[in-house]
Amino acid sequence: MTDIVSATDLSRRYGEGEAAVDALDGVTVGFPRGAFTAIMGASGSGKSTLMHCVAGLDTLTSGRVLIGDVDLSTLNERQLTQLRRDKVGFIFQAYNLVPTLNALENITLPLDLAGRKPDQAWLDNVIDTVGLRSRLKHRPSELSGGQQQRVAIARALVHHPHLLVCDEPTSALDAKTGHTILELLRSIAIEGDRAVIIVTHDSRIFEFADTLARMDDGHIVSLEKQTAAGRARIA
Repeated sequence: MTDIVSATDLSRRYGEGEAAVDALDGVTVGFPRGAFTAIMGASGSGKSTLMHCVAGLDTLTSGRVLIGDVDLSTLNERQLTQLRRDKVGFIFQAYNLVPTLNALENITLPLDLAGRKPDQAWLDNVIDTVGLRSRLKHRPSELSGGQQQRVAIARALVHHPHLLVCDEPTSALDAKTGHTILELLRSIAIEGDRAVIIVTHDSRIFEFADTLARMDDGHIVSLEKQTAAGRARIA
C-alpha cells in the first residue's frame, strides 16, 4: 500500500529556553491508503500534536510532511487552508454541529462556506454510508449522540478527502454506539481507499486498527502492524 501521508523526522517545540517542550522529537511514520491507524499514548505523549502536524493544522519546528506529493512546508497559509479543505476531513471529540441547522445543512456546511455545490451522487453515497437518510431534516437536538457523530463523519467526508483524521471520536459514546462508529470508520478507510488516523485512549479501537502506533514523550515507541487474525484475537 502506498502512503497518503508520510512524515519524516518531525519535531515540534513549544516555548524557548528552559521552558521549551518538545511535543514531537524526530518522528518518522507513514499512513497508507486503505488503512486504519490508531495513535495511542498517555496525555502529553505527542499523539494529538502528531495528528495536527500531519493534517496541516500545526507548523513543524523541523522535518517534513507530504500529503501525496505535496510538501506542507512549501505552502503558505492560504494554500494550506485549501489543501485541508480539499484533501483532509476532520472528526473531533466535540461534534461541533450548528444547532440551528438540520443534519443535511450541517453535512454540506463546509461546501457552502467554500461556495461550492455538492457532488450529488457522492453526497447521496455519504448519507447512505453513514445511515442518515431518514434523519436529514432533524436538528442536532433531535438526534442521538451516535447520530450526531454520524453527521460529523458525513460532514468530514462530503468533500471527498484522501485523509480522515479523528481525535477521540468515540469518547462521548456508549460502547455499542462507539463500536458501530468504529466499524463505519474502518469501512470508510478500506472501501474508500483513504487513510484514516484516530488519536485515542480507547483500547476498544485495537480490534479495528491495521496499525497501532504507541507514543511516549514525543516519540513513537512502537509501531505494530496487525493482521485480520490478530484483530480477531483481540476482539
